[in-house]
Amino acid sequence: MTDAFSENGHPHSWYAATATPFPDFPPLKGTVRADVCVIGGGYTGLSAALHLAEAGLDVVVLEAAKIGSGASGRNGGQIHTGQRRDQDWLEERVGLDMARALWRLAEDAKADLYALIARHGIDCTPRKGLIMADHKPGYVAHSHAYARKLAELYDYPHVAPLSREQVRELVGSDAYHGGVIDREGGHLHPLNLALGIARAAVAAGAKLYEHSRARRIEENGRVKVATAEGTVEADWVLECGDGLQDGLDARVDRHVMPIANYIAATEPLGERAKGIIANDAAVADSRFVINYYRLSADGRLLFGGGESWTRRLRADPGGFVRPYMLKIFPQLQDVRIDYGWGGILGITMTRMPFVRRLGPKVLTASGYSGQGVMLAPYFGRILAEAVAGQLGRFDLLEKLPVPAFPGGPLMRWPLLVAGLSYYALRDRL
Repeated sequence: MTDAFSENGHPHSWYAATATPFPDFPPLKGTVRADVCVIGGGYTGLSAALHLAEAGLDVVVLEAAKIGSGASGRNGGQIHTGQRRDQDWLEERVGLDMARALWRLAEDAKADLYALIARHGIDCTPRKGLIMADHKPGYVAHSHAYARKLAELYDYPHVAPLSREQVRELVGSDAYHGGVIDREGGHLHPLNLALGIARAAVAAGAKLYEHSRARRIEENGRVKVATAEGTVEADWVLECGDGLQDGLDARVDRHVMPIANYIAATEPLGERAKGIIANDAAVADSRFVINYYRLSADGRLLFGGGESWTRRLRADPGGFVRPYMLKIFPQLQDVRIDYGWGGILGITMTRMPFVRRLGPKVLTASGYSGQGVMLAPYFGRILAEAVAGQLGRFDLLEKLPVPAFPGGPLMRWPLLVAGLSYYALRDRL
């Protein structure tokens, strides 16, 4: 992975430049004992650590780099309603009853996210409003029908249809033919969210170790997790590294694969910002390789676009994203890119999260496929519940259809690239 680092040790980004100051934590050295060892200092792991520590358990978190420096601190910051797959897909794959249960769980996750921010005073500037914009005219009727379905079948009246003209009033682009706005979706500062959860976890008694990549897990009675310079002996291990733990546990690797995504931040737009997004909502479009963007608190356009199906990040992420941005907003041709960064996220075959009991005392939640801002903190809570023996929500998530990638260790990557390339081509047709 190629990264330029900011003074606070996080990869260079607008998020790192505006993050709330956060202390450094030492690497793990020697042997420590804990009730629970959490692998990964992102939303899932930090939330699990917070809830476990609040319940009185002794918790250790191992982070390979800096707390929040993975996808949790680099993503688009968008809060989407529901699961990564829509209710139509879920009803077809798992039936109406389970689809309803998964909808309720996602709504609980969204409410829990806002409550978590409020309870701990996390300064991550949450904003309401998310526009889903259709880039093909044939998509609009379905989007409008889906909004009606959510109101009638799922008691969710917060999604309103938008005509082409209405989208154009809100988004300064001619690229879209209509869409919807979700008034309960939104956006926030993702790195500050991660650091805020970490701060709360430390206050509750969790122990954080940075630059402590988990290298090996041994399961024999108490579970042992080895790093380069130390070992954690614990009753439970929670694997929460998502795409960045690739290579640690083949049981996860078969189902979760890393891909790279990129974001650019422009210079402050001043008065031009309202001509880009009039209502300060976040925007995501209907492409398979999605464009997603929003305005920052200081009036920049934060634009995410393009993926690279590789384990290494591009050397010039801002330059890579710029053509995607100009295709939507050609009027920004003269605007400077001040920040560009990439990040690794985990995806699954079905784009549904991979939540499983890997062994008697080893659990995982990962593979959010772009839905992690809303789901991951709540799934950390669900892992903590499972450790405490409360298995209702964990058992529901274990039933999600998340097959292994085909091809085994050697062929899974080229087969994934071939499949994703096909859908990327469809975006352009």
